[in-house]
Amino acid sequence: MTLSPAARWALRAAMALGLTFIYVPLLLVLVNSFNGDRTFAWPPHDLTTRWWAAAWASDGARQALLTSVQAALGATATALLLGTLVAFAVHRFAFFGRDTLSLLIVLPIALPGIVTGIALDSAWRSVMGELGIGKGLLSVVVGHATFCVVTVYNNVLARLRRTGTTLEEASADLGARPWQTFRYVTFPLIRSALLAGGLLAFALSFDEIIVTTFTAGPGLTTLPLWIFTNLFRPNQAPVVNVVAAVLIIASVIPVWVAQRLAFTPGSGPPR
Repeated sequence: MTLSPAARWALRAAMALGLTFIYVPLLLVLVNSFNGDRTFAWPPHDLTTRWWAAAWASDGARQALLTSVQAALGATATALLLGTLVAFAVHRFAFFGRDTLSLLIVLPIALPGIVTGIALDSAWRSVMGELGIGKGLLSVVVGHATFCVVTVYNNVLARLRRTGTTLEEASADLGARPWQTFRYVTFPLIRSALLAGGLLAFALSFDEIIVTTFTAGPGLTTLPLWIFTNLFRPNQAPVVNVVAAVLIIASVIPVWVAQRLAFTPGSGPPR
């Protein structure tokens, strides 16, 4: 289908409008993190890095950053392990209800975060609370893993379905053991999908606030929670912009790399 020049210009204008709608507010946050005026007068006349220095000097912001990184790494590691195992099982073994199982695995990511948070809070109190284990970093990791597992699962399963089972079956026919087939055939095919899924899981966990609110223990604060707590304190407004800018940067980079990996030459099905 060939588009007329007018249609192509209309599509470009629509794309530019959509990108402007999405990214102008984010760019304003980044610019305001360097705005020397506490009222964020526009255009800024005094660009400074003192708010960044103030954010780094804040013990609360530094601790929140450390907690966010720890939670994101824990959730990503859990998601990579469980998501890959489940995706491989669903792909490799034909059993009744496989599509239903796949739907049940993906469903939690479609639920509102507040519903997932309430459910996790109730489950943690009922099970872990009886064992004397209170809410803290571990409960946050578990909460984040509920949707990070879905991200890795979708990435890996999509790659496995694109590549099919021809090479795996040929490897088995040649006498390779299952672990050899996985190491030398399957893993090279899904390696970039694993890395992309892990990066997306890290970004999702690093940004999450609703589930974290229900699963974090007393005194545990992530960067999004720190922003929410300090958002309406006038003296903290410039520092909040800095922390929000850090969240934007920490989200854009993993997603950009994951997108590049999704189109890595040779990552598609064997030819």
